[in-house]
Amino acid sequence: MKIVRRVGASPRERGSLSGQTCPDIFELSDGRFAVIGTDVTEILDGRLPLDAARADNERIVVITRDTLVRAKADIPEA
Repeated sequence: MKIVRRVGASPRERGSLSGQTCPDIFELSDGRFAVIGTDVTEILDGRLPLDAARADNERIVVITRDTLVRAKADIPEA
């Protein structure tokens, strides 16, 4: 598995002064997406909707709205 490309604007393009420690989205060689975000699993795990679940090896992360909105144009339709 390899990172193929960044999806959306880089942290620096989104205004990060350091450009290093900000949310990010990457497309992987197997077609999945990797997300760098803040781990909020302990906060949101018990608040998931009844039809949602998280496996033991999964974490709930949040990214900024700006990160996702700027990535929208780079996300394939299918």
